[in-house]
Amino acid sequence: MALFSKNLLFSSDIAIDLGTANTLVYVRGRGIVINEPSVVAVNDKTRQMVAVGREAKTMFGKTPAHIRTVRPLSHGVISDFEVTEELLTYLIHKAQNGRTRLFGPRVVIGVPTGVTNVQSRAVRDAAKNAGAREAFILEEPVAGAIGAKLPVSSATGTMVLDIGGGTTDIAVISLNGVVASKSSQVAGDRFNENIIDYVRSEFKLGIGEQTAEQVKIAIGSVMPLNEILSKSVRGRDFATGLPREIVLTDSHVREALTPSLDALMDAMKEVIEATPPELLSDVLENGVTVFGGGALLRGLPQVLAKMLGVPVRVAPEPLTAVVRGAGVVTENPEPFKDFFIDEEDILSEA
Repeated sequence: MALFSKNLLFSSDIAIDLGTANTLVYVRGRGIVINEPSVVAVNDKTRQMVAVGREAKTMFGKTPAHIRTVRPLSHGVISDFEVTEELLTYLIHKAQNGRTRLFGPRVVIGVPTGVTNVQSRAVRDAAKNAGAREAFILEEPVAGAIGAKLPVSSATGTMVLDIGGGTTDIAVISLNGVVASKSSQVAGDRFNENIIDYVRSEFKLGIGEQTAEQVKIAIGSVMPLNEILSKSVRGRDFATGLPREIVLTDSHVREALTPSLDALMDAMKEVIEATPPELLSDVLENGVTVFGGGALLRGLPQVLAKMLGVPVRVAPEPLTAVVRGAGVVTENPEPFKDFFIDEEDILSEA
């Protein structure tokens, strides 16, 4: 039996990039229909969701005691099963235009490389409890490589770097299989923490995660630029307890991110060392493709290329590469079935 029927009635197959920071949803035949922060606001008194996505994110640090703003995924895996289930229910329902379908959709979900069987099972169970008829688990670097139109099925070594919010996934892919890989927690959230710690240490000022993220996006860079970028930042002065404003520049951010970039480089070297020589020669020739939100850090490709000695390029539309790749799988899954995590178990449930 084919993995996905071409004539399913009442529902459309869905691809979900279930990220720590953002979740994107692709509907077969329609493309990307949802791009929302992976945030849920929960009322502890009524045990009901108050808001999801962008609306919930604006509530961070601004809610009364009985309302929690929750990021149900930590480092790319489920940390709060019930809230993740609520989030998936909302996303699947919204992706189907709010209509109740006779049969739920089949769902392809991207997860970080190296997740355990327990973690992949948790993702699959949450999707099924949220209304999916079947759930197929796909590693995010593989999905991103497919979305970037890289030759994952050929006998050529393809190296990818997926810098997300909670995890960075590094993988070398060949002949529909992951040959070497590593998942690191040095990713977008860690970059935010670096900026928070730097401002606390150097300026004795307390800032929040959202402010740090805004700084990273506005002036973040990993190499000197032709012009100085700056951004005003407000926070709490630790000495007086009163509000204070400072001006950060791209050089401040660059200094703050240095330890994390060194750790990321070490992780990439580990994957390179574990790659067979024949595939490594392909990597040296074809280079590394970067996607995910971290790919937008100014100067990142140039720094990686200089330190690794290989060409580095950013995939087109790096923020959506993973969900677009998972979407390709929903359109024609047969060529990619070897990539599914725990495929035998999944097929036995079909």
